[in-house]
Amino acid sequence: MSITACSIDAPVYQADVGSHPADGAVIARALSILQRRMSTAVILNNPQVVKDFLQLQASKNPGHEVFGVLFLDAQHRMIEFVEMFRGTLTQTSVYPREVVKEALRLNAAAVILTHNHPSGCLEPSRADELLTQTLKSALMLIDVKVLDHIITSNAGTLSMAERGLI
Repeated sequence: MSITACSIDAPVYQADVGSHPADGAVIARALSILQRRMSTAVILNNPQVVKDFLQLQASKNPGHEVFGVLFLDAQHRMIEFVEMFRGTLTQTSVYPREVVKEALRLNAAAVILTHNHPSGCLEPSRADELLTQTLKSALMLIDVKVLDHIITSNAGTLSMAERGLI
């Protein structure tokens, strides 16, 4: 994945995930609350809870790109969030085989993909779009549906599904 010029057309969720040292404890508590909500509710009834959760997950890694997957059961409840790949400031390598293996291990029926853009730019790059299609095709072979790919940054979140890119 690489960063391209920003021209954000879609509305984005704004969140201030400050950099004060005490913010770490607040973020950890917020993640705990959101994770509990997501594991007991059908999360697709409230996409904002998913965006909030992923925004907070991304705030733990402000200096480099991280790719994660939210694995869901057949009723679209969270099984587990897994940070799968960690890269540099502008890119990370993602291996579809490893995502497929983890989906099989967790017996997932669906996934929500996510990665952060440390630059703050939420615009998906062409590489982001190609990766999403590659993962969608690989996961389709094992009957796992890709519901969304959410890009996060300190500026907010962007849903590729809402943009019509899934």
